[in-house]
Amino acid sequence: MNRRSWLQSLALDGTPSIDECIDQLGDTFPLLHQFKATEQDPQWHAEGDVHIHTGMVLTELYQLLESEACHIQGEKRQALVLGALLHDIAKPLTTRRREVKGIERVIATGHEAMGRSYIAHRILNLELPNEVVDLVMGLVGEHHRPKLLVIKQMERGEYWKLARKASPELLYWLEIADMRGRICEDLNVQIDLLEQFRLFSEEYEVWNSHLPLEQLRCDLESHVENLQPSVRDMIFARIMRDFEEGDISTLEEGIARTYSLRSGFSEVYILYGPSGSGKSSWIKRFLPDCEVISLDELREEINSDRSDQSNLSQILNTARERLKVCLRAKKKVIWDATNLREDFRQRICRVAFDYHAFVTMVVIHKSELQLFADNKNRPHPVPEEILRKQLDQLEWPVPEEAHRYWIVDGEGQVRKLSGGFCEDRHDGVH
Repeated sequence: MNRRSWLQSLALDGTPSIDECIDQLGDTFPLLHQFKATEQDPQWHAEGDVHIHTGMVLTELYQLLESEACHIQGEKRQALVLGALLHDIAKPLTTRRREVKGIERVIATGHEAMGRSYIAHRILNLELPNEVVDLVMGLVGEHHRPKLLVIKQMERGEYWKLARKASPELLYWLEIADMRGRICEDLNVQIDLLEQFRLFSEEYEVWNSHLPLEQLRCDLESHVENLQPSVRDMIFARIMRDFEEGDISTLEEGIARTYSLRSGFSEVYILYGPSGSGKSSWIKRFLPDCEVISLDELREEINSDRSDQSNLSQILNTARERLKVCLRAKKKVIWDATNLREDFRQRICRVAFDYHAFVTMVVIHKSELQLFADNKNRPHPVPEEILRKQLDQLEWPVPEEAHRYWIVDGEGQVRKLSGGFCEDRHDGVH
């Protein structure tokens, strides 16, 4: 069976073993080949290595899909199977031994977020539907979050945040399979935490869809219908974030906190994308009226060579000062850099938030194959080893980093929006 047909079978009734999955997808996700050599802590995973565990998780998931979760079909089924296969994909990169309370333990801290970043551009090589790609990335990146929300007794806003990144229902079924697909002493306790997560997700109306956001749009309609699109988006985003952070409990509070926005504000677009992903071309095509702060151009201005990585502090300080000038003047401004690291992105976001700017994260999402092909054709290509290093070390952005979150596909089209009042409209970007 060719790979396309094999992938399609996952949306129907396919139940491939872990070894069959690796045969089909090991070239796309090479870390799959390292599962057998990746140990796990015997207290939580007495069954053995990651390969054994993942195989058990798949087996448990197939049983669920034949019984309690038989209603999950089509693309959701496909995403759930791939999510189960890839949920621990970054454990080979993060697993290490550490002494905890005098006992040597095996840990894999941060493997969820790193796993999402690892598959982000590689999964597009499979040419899956966008919905499946987003679901799988959400499952991989957030699969430990359900139990954590319950353990830490998080309020409704955290469930709302999670629902903007992943499907709570699919996360629940993945984690049921994840728990059953291991040998540990406290299995019943872990399952109970997941049952509580399900109850809270239903109570907060995010189990199958994000009803609070739909209701917020409906309730806000009459208050913003005569305002400019960007103002509507800003008001909606601010109120949504205030609800998520627990700063307000009613729409009236949110509206009162956003009256000042009607007199104007600056807008900041932070572009994410590996070298050669087409950020500058996208800016010229879709946001030509914005002021652009380009780190590449500053390197050429200060170092006389855009590939020269020296004088980084001077370049960043110059860029930040120019950003502040634009913010004080309430301009539209673009921060044009790779922005592959979360801490780098957050430094810029914090400056923008301090000036009460409207921040949009523009995420260029191209396949690994397309990135290497496009890099060869750009005026200033980077060495392939640099691009490979970027893909190995990038940190995928998530919606709560900014007010508004756009994902741009390989054709330059905004294919997904989060945080805007009208999520089928993107300020003239078609």
